[in-house]
Order: sequence, then C-alpha cells, then structure tokens
Amino acid sequence: MEEIKQLISENKLEEAIRLLDAYLTEQPRSDEAWFLLGKAHYKLGNVRLALNSYLQAIEINPESPAQAAYDMAIKVLDFYNKDMYNH
Repeated sequence: MEEIKQLISENKLEEAIRLLDAYLTEQPRSDEAWFLLGKAHYKLGNVRLALNSYLQAIEINPESPAQAAYDMAIKVLDFYNKDMYNH
C-alpha cells in the first residue's frame, strides 16, 4: 500500500488505479484499498467513481477514513450543484 500511496501523492493516478484494481481483485475486502481507489478517482475528477469506492470502504469498515472523504465530496457536490442553479 505504501507504493500506491506514494503514486497518489505524486499524481501518478492512472498507475495507482491500475495497481489498486489488481489488488482488489485478490483482496476485495480491503477497506484501505477501496479508500485509496476513491482518493485517486477523486483527484482525477471522477467523483462518481470516488463516491462508489468510498462507499465500498465504509461498508467493509464503518470507521474507515473513507467516511470523512465521502462526506467532504458530497458537500463539495452540493455546493457546486446549488451554485449552478443560482445563475
């Protein structure tokens, strides 16, 4: 996981996603991997995929940091969606 975290911090997001997809094929109950997948998707602007990944992590482990990331992403979406209707 450390290598994947490093890739995400270096914005090598496609590579991180590829490794996470392979890892999750073998370890589908890894809440940390689902959280990191969500983080990578979010940084790429794939909010829907990020939210789905965060929800997978939360389902496995309700104490996952994915809960805070999910809540933040929803707040950001709500902010932008409200802004769209105020023009």
